[in-house]
Amino acid sequence: MPGTGTKNTKGHQRRWVLPFEALPTEVGLLRRAATTQLDQWGVPTVGDVAQLVVTELATNVIKHVGEGSPTTLILEWKKDRLRVEMHDKSRSLPSLRTADCDAECGRGLHMLATMAVDWGTTVTALGKAVWCEIPLGSDAVCLRMKRAIDALENYRECCGSFLRGRRDAGMEESAVELIADLLHWTSARGLDPVDMLERAQLHYEVEADAA
Repeated sequence: MPGTGTKNTKGHQRRWVLPFEALPTEVGLLRRAATTQLDQWGVPTVGDVAQLVVTELATNVIKHVGEGSPTTLILEWKKDRLRVEMHDKSRSLPSLRTADCDAECGRGLHMLATMAVDWGTTVTALGKAVWCEIPLGSDAVCLRMKRAIDALENYRECCGSFLRGRRDAGMEESAVELIADLLHWTSARGLDPVDMLERAQLHYEVEADAA
C-alpha cells in the first residue's frame, strides 16, 4: 500500500498521501503503511499514537460514511508536530458529544481530543477532512531530526548503487555508512575518530537531557 510523498527542505516539511477504500480489511494495512512511512522519515517515537489515530479516523469513515468509501490518509510532518488528516467525500461533519453516549456517537473523537494538541474538521471541495496534530518533541530535537533526514536522503541519492549492494540498505544502514564515511574523513584530516564520536555523543546527551 504505497503512498506518494513530497518534501520541502527549505521549510522542513514533509507530506505523504495515500488514497484507499474504507474497508475493515484495509485498516491494518493502512496502519502498517503509516508506520513504515514514519520510520522512513525517522520521526521521533509517535508510532503507537499515530497508529491509534489512523485506526480511529479510518473506523469513523467506515461507520459513518460507509464501507468502501473512497478515502485519503495524509501525514504531514511540520516543525514539532505530526498532522494526520483523513479525507472522505461526505460533507456531514462529526460532532464531539458526551463520552458516555451510545456507541454511534463516535467515541474515537474523544480519544483524539485527549491525544492531540489540536484537532478539528474542515469542509473540502470534495467532502470533508478530520484532522489532528500530535506533538513530536522540542523544536531543537525536531530540527536535528530534519537535518539528519535531509543529509541521509542526499547521501542515498549520491551513493545509491553502492548502498543497494549493501543488503538493499534502508535509512538505518545508510546512517551507519554515512557515519563510517565521516570517520574516514576525520582520520584523513589527522583527527581522532574516537574523540569525534565522543564529542558528538556529548552534544547528543546534553540536548537529550534538555529536551
